[in-house]
Amino acid sequence: MAKVAFLGLGVMGYPMAGHLKNKGGHDVTVYNRTAAKAEQWVKQHGGKSAKTAKEAAAGQDFVMCCVGNDADLREVTLGKDGAFQAMGKGTVFVDHTTASAEIARELYDAAKKGGFDFIDAPVSGGQAGAENGVLTVMCGGDEPIFARAEKIISPSYARACNLMGKPGAGQLAKMVNQICIAGLVQGLSEGLHFAKRAGLDIDKLIATISKGAAQSWQMENRYKTMAAGKFDHGFAVDWMRKDLSICLGEARKNGANLPVTALVDQFYSEVQKMGGKRWDTSSLLARLER
Repeated sequence: MAKVAFLGLGVMGYPMAGHLKNKGGHDVTVYNRTAAKAEQWVKQHGGKSAKTAKEAAAGQDFVMCCVGNDADLREVTLGKDGAFQAMGKGTVFVDHTTASAEIARELYDAAKKGGFDFIDAPVSGGQAGAENGVLTVMCGGDEPIFARAEKIISPSYARACNLMGKPGAGQLAKMVNQICIAGLVQGLSEGLHFAKRAGLDIDKLIATISKGAAQSWQMENRYKTMAAGKFDHGFAVDWMRKDLSICLGEARKNGANLPVTALVDQFYSEVQKMGGKRWDTSSLLARLER
């Protein structure tokens, strides 16, 4: 059993922290910007809550974090009440936020100067993956530190947890994940749109083509809700646009060409204008059928 803090109890962090307590058996302290959410978590799972990230991080073995973006991450780590103000030698900060590779490297350096360690560890699998404890975790950092963190992460909420390389490599791997998903969901949307216009039986169609080269997680898990025009679930368009912005920003730095990703990002902006800011990313189909 380890002493663990978890910062950020959103749709991902709330169940992840719960798994650390219930599956991992760890002594968990939680912090959330909205204190009522932390109090709710403690009532449901036990453990303790803290008023600030600094208070939560004090005396811990590991500090896990899952917040919104680079700015949120800087506040919760480097701010006057941030976790880095209380972390000491031997402590490991594990960041599950989907953020830029730049801030991952910045926080890695800051941690080293402070005498503790940092792993960037964004996740894939969405809300369902977090709730079911089957996330994919992509890590960047030093191998010995990763090995310590992996022993906490994997038994609690991951079905795969791998070190991708040096600091920032976890975030870069998550960018690749989102780039692949963007084009795939657009292709699936166009395929279903075409199938409807052609008068095909969607269930029979997917039962057939999902056994071949067109198969994907998105196809098997999203085609029914897409065909039914239901998008009030899953990974929100707003979040996907945030992630794609990070991808496109990194591509401008490294010279990668991402024409499909840029185009799909614009399609998502149209979905936002349709009122779909909180719709699932599969709502690209709604844009085709408006």
